[in-house]
Amino acid sequence: MDEPCRLYLITPPALPDPAGFAAGPLAGALDAGDVGALQIRLKDLGEDALRRAIDAIRPVAQARGVAVILNDRADLAVQTGCDGAHLGQADGDHAAARRILGAERMLGITCHASRHLAMEAGETGADYVAFGAFFPTGTKETVHRAEPEILEWWSEMFELPCVAIGGITAANCAPLVRAGADFLAVVGAVWNHPEGPAAGVRAMNRAIAEAWDAA
Repeated sequence: MDEPCRLYLITPPALPDPAGFAAGPLAGALDAGDVGALQIRLKDLGEDALRRAIDAIRPVAQARGVAVILNDRADLAVQTGCDGAHLGQADGDHAAARRILGAERMLGITCHASRHLAMEAGETGADYVAFGAFFPTGTKETVHRAEPEILEWWSEMFELPCVAIGGITAANCAPLVRAGADFLAVVGAVWNHPEGPAAGVRAMNRAIAEAWDAA
């Protein structure tokens, strides 16, 4: 492990007021500690509403040096000035997305618990691979379960960064950090923290640092 693990924040699944979210909870969370990336994941919005949400959220994150990754849509990521796109296995043509994003934008690909899919993603030109779910999560239906060993294998074999996702909290993240995750993707651990999102970011960063120091 050459570089410390970092936080990869994903938006809540629904945002009734994206502008208010960006100016309040999001800004507070990003100002509270290290966040390497923010994924905008708003699957229930139509394109016009999604564009408005991106326009509200993106500048708040980018102004703080946080990369903005759009879920599902490489074309829209380019059009709206995002820093990249994240695609699931069923989210279109990964090779086409790589071409659309070009060399200057990031492509992340969900690989579940599959070594084969991860190697395919690397060959396609992904900038990172995402494994999970590692723990039960209420954000989406858990179809695939991953174990920390896949992070160990990946980090030993490949230079490409890996993201761990799925039910990750400050209380359970240590094995994933020690196994070699480059990023921990979280939703509820931050946005549902009882003391607020800023406290959630601080708690995650503290837990990552403790696990890193003990590795």
